[in-house]
Amino acid sequence: MSPDILTLTPTFLSPLTGLIDQGGPVVMLLVVLSIVAVALIIAKVLQFVVSGVGRYATAQKALHLWLDGQAQEAHSMASSSTSVVSDIMLKLINGAGRADANRDLLKEDIERICIQRINGLRAYLRPLDMIAQTAPLIGLLGTVLGMIEAFQAMQGAGAAVDPSVLAGGIWVALMTTAVGLAVAIPVSAIVGWLDSRIEAESSEMEALVTAFFTGAVAERGPARNVPVEVAEPRHAI
Repeated sequence: MSPDILTLTPTFLSPLTGLIDQGGPVVMLLVVLSIVAVALIIAKVLQFVVSGVGRYATAQKALHLWLDGQAQEAHSMASSSTSVVSDIMLKLINGAGRADANRDLLKEDIERICIQRINGLRAYLRPLDMIAQTAPLIGLLGTVLGMIEAFQAMQGAGAAVDPSVLAGGIWVALMTTAVGLAVAIPVSAIVGWLDSRIEAESSEMEALVTAFFTGAVAERGPARNVPVEVAEPRHAI
């Protein structure tokens, strides 16, 4: 490492170290929580990008091809994307193409797979939500502890109380609440955004599966290709 980097590093970290020195262990804990939150957010964003969250066009095209009776083209279209909904569409096509395909079993199993995919997308959202909820409380705890120390110092000083010292102690105490809110507000907003994307993905999966089994008759009329036929049970004579 060059001397210039060694010289710049303490200067770059000085605001953070100063904040920790003034706020004490409470601010240090909040800084650690913020680092954990940033790492989890980066991991979730990368997961969404790799999983193709929000990319529905390929799966919708494959669905239309399947309903038009072009099973091979629909299979090729669904295979061309790695998004979550395209993978669901591919599993539907493969399941419906089996000789022993059963409509009810296929629908139940694809619902199981959809639940697994959604649960996978929801992974680590709970820790982020906990950080967003607990960070203000931790900051408030630091404020209460700081106010107790400030008033104890005022009591010990008796009549020779210096208002500037008291104001400085209260300012340091309130800083922990500000740091807690600074951590909680962006984390809470990002959790809400991630949750909305997951809800949209779940709705798209549900719409895709429903259209596959109903043939989207409300929009397209009778489908040319019935996904799965189930023989009616024969009654004994």
